[in-house]
Amino acid sequence: MSKPMPGVDVRSSPIQGLGVFATRDFAAGEVVMPVNDSRVVDDEHPLRLELGEYAHHQDYLAGGKVVLWPYPERHVNHSCYPNAYVQQVGDLRRVIARRPIARDEEITFDYILNTARGDVWECNCRAQRCRGTIRPSFFDLPLSLQMEYLPELNEWFVDEHKEQIEHLRDSSN
Repeated sequence: MSKPMPGVDVRSSPIQGLGVFATRDFAAGEVVMPVNDSRVVDDEHPLRLELGEYAHHQDYLAGGKVVLWPYPERHVNHSCYPNAYVQQVGDLRRVIARRPIARDEEITFDYILNTARGDVWECNCRAQRCRGTIRPSFFDLPLSLQMEYLPELNEWFVDEHKEQIEHLRDSSN
């Protein structure tokens, strides 16, 4: 296991398996932790199952780039009422607090943000607004959630889905 990251700890989660928990309070808008995107998964750098690399720890980025999330990021669980999101500025990604996060609170984000493909799966987040069945695309979210999440979309995602995003913005006016 890798070395710990200041401000967060990995431990057993009521959502699923292990989760990332705050070891201090975070203010809304504060960087919770950086995201290490150095492990690219492609034909030249395939998953190495013998090293414990799992497909469900992959993230899909601009232009079809796929990265493997390392420790501790890979343990951030999904929630339908997340307290964080992933923000990308240039080549740097980081987890940002959507709202205040209290010490010992599990850090979560909605896996569907910045996603337009994937598998349908059953959610276990237990949030009051849990959607139950999770559809694989941001555009499958209820309109109210699309509007709520719109400011948190990464620029590359907006660029790659420009027409749909413009339609969404137009429908809100």
